[in-house]
Amino acid sequence: MNKITRIILVVVVCLAIGYMSGTVTRSAITTWYPTLIKPSFNPPNWIFAPVWSLLYVMMGVAAGLVWNSIESNKEVVKKALLFFIIQLALNALWSYLFFGLHNPMLAGLEIIILWLMIYETYIQFGKISRLAGYLLIPYLLWVSFATVLNGSIWWLNR
Repeated sequence: MNKITRIILVVVVCLAIGYMSGTVTRSAITTWYPTLIKPSFNPPNWIFAPVWSLLYVMMGVAAGLVWNSIESNKEVVKKALLFFIIQLALNALWSYLFFGLHNPMLAGLEIIILWLMIYETYIQFGKISRLAGYLLIPYLLWVSFATVLNGSIWWLNR
């Protein structure tokens, strides 16, 4: 498989996982989520889809760049991609916990683990490709914001 194909494949996988997470979110956005008390810094709902789409593309490009280094650092790349897969699964799980189960407390606990896994993925990716690491910084920052938002929503609605 050539380098561009790997990147495109991972981007498509990330976007597909984002889409699947969005299916859980969509119904709750119109029914349950409007009933919650939200902090003043809560962004408008329309901002989430474009931000997440961009983040999924950046994540996919980063993982593709790392995957493209597999010939030179097989074990290091495998380890980095394992962290990537775990954090991607946790990313999808968060949507289910928060929007599917309507459980901001459990989602809040899970998002802390997600943040730690993203950070470790960032560290691992940076060892292989500086650009791949840099591409994860906006994701790490957005999930930092999401963690504060999640915690605030839980606090205001407990």
